[in-house]
Amino acid sequence: MHLRRLILSVCLLLLIPAFHAPAGAETAIGIAMDDFSYTDTSAEPANQTAAHERRLAAFMAALRQDIGGDRRYRLVPSAQDGAAFKVIGGIQKTSTLVQWAKVAVIDVGAKKVVMDKLYTFRGDNDESWERAEIFVSREIMAALGTPAPIALAVFDFELEDTTAASAGASATSDASYLAEVTGSVREALGQSGRYRIVDIGGEAVKARALRDCNGCEAAIAQKLGADQALIGVVRRVSRTEYTLGFRVRDARTGTVLARGDSGLRLGADYSWKRGAVRLVSDRMIENQPQQ
Repeated sequence: MHLRRLILSVCLLLLIPAFHAPAGAETAIGIAMDDFSYTDTSAEPANQTAAHERRLAAFMAALRQDIGGDRRYRLVPSAQDGAAFKVIGGIQKTSTLVQWAKVAVIDVGAKKVVMDKLYTFRGDNDESWERAEIFVSREIMAALGTPAPIALAVFDFELEDTTAASAGASATSDASYLAEVTGSVREALGQSGRYRIVDIGGEAVKARALRDCNGCEAAIAQKLGADQALIGVVRRVSRTEYTLGFRVRDARTGTVLARGDSGLRLGADYSWKRGAVRLVSDRMIENQPQQ
């Protein structure tokens, strides 16, 4: 089997002498990651080399972003450059709908393999590759001894307006402020290292008024490959009074995992962003234990 080459690579890497970082070096754990290999033994008549190269490149870019984006790690070229762990892997297409992924993680200092697994995933399109990457990144981070970030779908914040606000310019500015709220919440949660923000794509346009859909956001989030779904609402009581609320559900079961409500506050619409980030950060980052 073509993936057997990876086993040989693992053995050879164990012979590399451990690199000892000098005192005062960066505290983040160094991770070296080679591009995964790709082999197509499906014998399909169509030449899909260009598509596979593109998907493999996107897979590796996302994998490096997932791990390198975590503040506990830093990507380095090799063990000689301070890597504590080495990640290698390969993907093999065996039939039209079946692919195999071989992944190994080597503890360079201890000279041992801490992960050596073979996975199978169905499909050969962008979506199936993205799902495979999300799963593999979680497995790698678990092997590194730290919890993988929770895949979170943060849907666009919605406005519940009980006032007689006029349309037109007001609606336009409301949409702008809501977009700022959503973007800022996603950024705060993503930068925490606790969450991996899932791209919702066009789902925000397809699904309106999620606050009133009896938990339908969970199913949408699961379809997107997320572990959890977050929806938020700005409730306008008057032009200077509003409340903020959010709810997080488990994407698989629909169970409410967290919720928050700001209570009555005074402030104009430009303060929505600050209030939303503070509320979500208090409930989902600062007061939550790492899993």
